[in-house]
Amino acid sequence: MRLSALLALLLPAMVIAADWPQRGRDASRNMVSDEKGLPATCEPGTVKTTERKTTIDLSEAKNIKWAAALGGTSNGSPTIGGGKIFVGTNNDAPRDPKFVGDHSMLYCLDEATGKFLWQLGVPKLSGGDKIDTTNPVGICASAAVDAAEGRVYVSTNRGDILCLDINGQANGNDGPFTEEGQYFAGPGKPPLPVGPADADIIWRYDMRDELGVYANQQFASTVLLVGDKLYASTCNSRDWARHVPAPNAPALICLDKKTGKLLGQEVSGISKRTFFSNWSAPAYGKVGNQEMVIFGGGDGFVYGFDANPIPGPEGTPILKELWRFDANPPGRRIKDGKPIKYGGDDGPREVLATPVFYEGKVYAAMGKDPEDSASPGCLSCIDASKIGDITTSGKVWQSEKISTSSSTVSVVGDLLFTADSAGFVYCFDANTGKVNWKYDIEGKVWGGTLVADGKVYVGNEGGGVFTFAATREKKDLGTSTFEGEIHAPPIAANGVLYVTTGAYLYAITEKK
Repeated sequence: MRLSALLALLLPAMVIAADWPQRGRDASRNMVSDEKGLPATCEPGTVKTTERKTTIDLSEAKNIKWAAALGGTSNGSPTIGGGKIFVGTNNDAPRDPKFVGDHSMLYCLDEATGKFLWQLGVPKLSGGDKIDTTNPVGICASAAVDAAEGRVYVSTNRGDILCLDINGQANGNDGPFTEEGQYFAGPGKPPLPVGPADADIIWRYDMRDELGVYANQQFASTVLLVGDKLYASTCNSRDWARHVPAPNAPALICLDKKTGKLLGQEVSGISKRTFFSNWSAPAYGKVGNQEMVIFGGGDGFVYGFDANPIPGPEGTPILKELWRFDANPPGRRIKDGKPIKYGGDDGPREVLATPVFYEGKVYAAMGKDPEDSASPGCLSCIDASKIGDITTSGKVWQSEKISTSSSTVSVVGDLLFTADSAGFVYCFDANTGKVNWKYDIEGKVWGGTLVADGKVYVGNEGGGVFTFAATREKKDLGTSTFEGEIHAPPIAANGVLYVTTGAYLYAITEKK
């Protein structure tokens, strides 16, 4: 084989490996990047707000490659593939006047420049904040990018899982879905015009219609892409009256990525036991020859399901449960022989954080509605090789030294880095659960940590991005201050660090 042909085969793989195509970069969800040469800090410039719009002055910025305007808030971390960036936001700064008022948006931006390419506009469901949270909340889920197939997958606020063309409508409508104008407008309204800067929907799976699920506040399911399969939480929830409208509906499903066909669903009864909602995103791991999907349930258990659906009762394909682990430490569910009510500081919790699979173990934190104040939590390390109820046999360690958390952890070697809703960053020994160090960054953390280039990056609700050495000894490397709250964890791809605030996505590189 000629050298040119060999390079043609190798270079695409090298590019893809440096992308960040789904939350956690790969299916393990571990928030770790191999990127090098990233700056510890930056100065992001000055945001100026007038009655009509928000602009940013980068003349005094430091280590900023570009800053792209979003809406007014962004909760999901961006993803990168095929030279494009995908990030959820709202419609506070409309790109197209046809989208009037409160909409959830997914932006597609050029990776090199931050230039806007196209957008998905999704109208809100009727029914108010308990059905679909009104402005400023937009699309909260992170998209999954399959650059090789030219496809993007995202869960919307309406309970849809969509397959989109990575190029939008710029190269025409690829179908088989052809009703984009009606989808953008919403049911019962005249279709909106469709142009080259709009999304091209390939297929749609409606979880509300197909499964009868109900989401409290909003559907916010970050999909997991593994081979030709998609896995997603249904976000099935209790309602405002504390009832479960769909107790028999699944909390986790598997779809065919090419067609959107339902391939399997969990039948472990998670929805019946759900405390509030099923917002945790699934992860993937392999122990020996056993492929598994790991899911943090709204009932406070972490589950391992066989990744390959099998025929179930009455012909319904199912995801077979391999194991379950109670992420609540002893004494949180029952006291003096009586169940402890959910909601109090001494009661049980659900799993909101995305579990992480690393070298045969699963790491997951207990949480609760991130808009609530912090309360006692727990971080668990689970042996994923066990079978059945592994609450005892699968417990490697548990630590109650952490508060409730929605943060995805970062594991490197024998070090684990994470954060909690009380505003503390932690370095744990990944093997024993011992706390190596703890640091107060004085602001709630929503999304978690990123480890890249020997550094730990973490953003808080106050707009600070704090940087530490990724070492057993605590070493503060500096702080960058942004305007606006930071809900999504930083990510890194192709030599660039990305930080998402409410109104902007910043691309950060080392500049002399």
